[in-house]
Amino acid sequence: MTLNEVEKGKTVTVARLLGEGAVKRRIMDMGLTKGVEVTVRKVAPLGDPIELTVRGYELSIRKDEAAKVEVR
Repeated sequence: MTLNEVEKGKTVTVARLLGEGAVKRRIMDMGLTKGVEVTVRKVAPLGDPIELTVRGYELSIRKDEAAKVEVR
């Protein structure tokens, strides 16, 4: 399952990152690394962007970026 498939209000753990190069680095710089718990707070009406709680702060990411984060 990837982060863009998680329902609003659910908490998941990052299993791995699927992107490569600069995309993967950008996702990691936002705090989404292996083993981190992520809570999906809000999803925009059209599904983009997605608001998350990561490491105690709020983060909004695009749907295509969330698709590169595998969770369990």
